Amino acid sequence: MDKMQKLTQKQVVELYNKPLMELLYEAATVHRQFHDPNKVQVSTLVSIKTGGCPEDCAYCPQAARYHTEVKAESLMSVEQVKAQALQAKAGGSSRICMGAAWRNVKDGAEFDQVLEMVRTLNKLDMEVCCTLGMITENQAKRLSEAGLYAYNHNIDSSEDYYEQIISTRSYKDRLQTIDNVRKTNITVCSGGIIGMGESMENRADMLITLASLSPHPESVPINALVPVEGTPMEEMAPVSIWEMVRMVATARILLPETQVRLSAGRTQMSQEGQALCFFAGANSIFAGDKLLTTPNPDVNEDMKMFEELGLILQKPFEKRPQPQTIEAENACFQTLGEKPKWTRPGHLIRRNIEKEKDNN
Repeated sequence: MDKMQKLTQKQVVELYNKPLMELLYEAATVHRQFHDPNKVQVSTLVSIKTGGCPEDCAYCPQAARYHTEVKAESLMSVEQVKAQALQAKAGGSSRICMGAAWRNVKDGAEFDQVLEMVRTLNKLDMEVCCTLGMITENQAKRLSEAGLYAYNHNIDSSEDYYEQIISTRSYKDRLQTIDNVRKTNITVCSGGIIGMGESMENRADMLITLASLSPHPESVPINALVPVEGTPMEEMAPVSIWEMVRMVATARILLPETQVRLSAGRTQMSQEGQALCFFAGANSIFAGDKLLTTPNPDVNEDMKMFEELGLILQKPFEKRPQPQTIEAENACFQTLGEKPKWTRPGHLIRRNIEKEKDNN
């Protein structure tokens, strides 16, 4: 599609619903134009602060209000994170993503500790990504100085469907955080989840939002919902492999230069299904036994699959140069003690109301 053309929902839905062989051919053609089709990046996600999140995302077992098996844990130490990063690197990962179950970053000792983690991991010659919730422009600049390569902030779904899954933050705040990251040299990682009861039109609108960002996100994770007992979405049916393949292919065509990442839900996919996703344009996976708190294929299985498919590992910093790390004592940007007023929309999530009635 013409990059300058304003996308419409109808166009994207029609693209998604093309005869599968035509869609795959178009996506694979775009993929080969902008990427090496035999290279896949392996990333590892580390939950540096698990559980106890004040948000009410209906899909997330880390939300404090849901009764799941996830137990709240305090922030990991720098040495603990470094040890996990070295293990991930030895297993073939070129990128480490640190996730904290926070609504937003708060200036103080814990954020300073995260900045030190970024400095430490960047010196391991790994791409360092963080997903910490909403951040201000100054916080983004401090992360950039520390050597952060990417910031993940998923938009989750379309703006119209957003209020069906989250009531504690607004879609506008998600986009504002992405805008704050864009004011630095940090790359943007932003995608969404399918299988939450959304329509194809909702999926199309989510992709249009991502494709309307200028520049496009350098990384777009495509997640399939992993239903977790205790969350409002525990009984959702898993998405089919064909839905994942079509979503990956459509994302590849609309976002030609972006790394499209197979994220949550890979345990439900056969190796043949994953191979179709790679052919359709996916060129990154998350490795490790867990994605924050949900199951993920064993890294040895992934390496065996790569060998079977003739795929090779993408090295770190192939797409963008490694950021420079500026030590804390030499940093230009210091804590401002900010207390931003991020939005709390105030609407109620229908699934939460229904689940509370069932529990009572």
